[in-house]
Amino acid sequence: MVMAEFIKIYKENPNEKEIAKVIAVLRKGGLIIYPTDTVYGLGCDITNTKALERIAKIKGVKLAKANFSFICNDLSHLSDYVRQIDTPTFKLLKRALPGAYTFILPGNNNLPKVFKRKKTVGIRVPDNNIARKIVKSLGNPIVSTSIYDEDDLLEYTTDPELIYEKWQNIVDLVIDGGYGDNTASTVIDLSKGEVEVIREGKGSLDVL
Repeated sequence: MVMAEFIKIYKENPNEKEIAKVIAVLRKGGLIIYPTDTVYGLGCDITNTKALERIAKIKGVKLAKANFSFICNDLSHLSDYVRQIDTPTFKLLKRALPGAYTFILPGNNNLPKVFKRKKTVGIRVPDNNIARKIVKSLGNPIVSTSIYDEDDLLEYTTDPELIYEKWQNIVDLVIDGGYGDNTASTVIDLSKGEVEVIREGKGSLDVL
């Protein structure tokens, strides 16, 4: 069994060569574990159905029903996957992002084929240079889900070396971007025209 690559990337100034390695893995349909501004995430290229199916299998969910987030570099990809939103909603997104939030928004007809039946989509723009640089270099969002720890006390593993130890035979590449956080993003549903907090996490509710 081929073990995953383990590479160090510094979030203050991500190295272009290392980012290029990550992009090569994603373009081949590989799975990566990467840092965000909250917990470490498991991600793949949004356009690669086989990679999406691998993530769904790891998470033990049916792909069509999976609630994965779309990691974006900024809000410029929004109209690719989200129905037109009103001005107050857009202003809220501008205020909060980049940041530790997942916003649930109404999906449009351009969603990847496997998500066609989904009425909503979770959008993330993490305040983390590594995550955003990956997405920018790839040219489209990555689909992502948090990696949990099986230890009930921990919930999330924060040490990249321990993450690699556990995931080296499951994914294709693990990025060491420094210690992660152990609090997930704040999830806010904006899909019904009003603001509904689904999960209070790292992102402050003061932006609402």
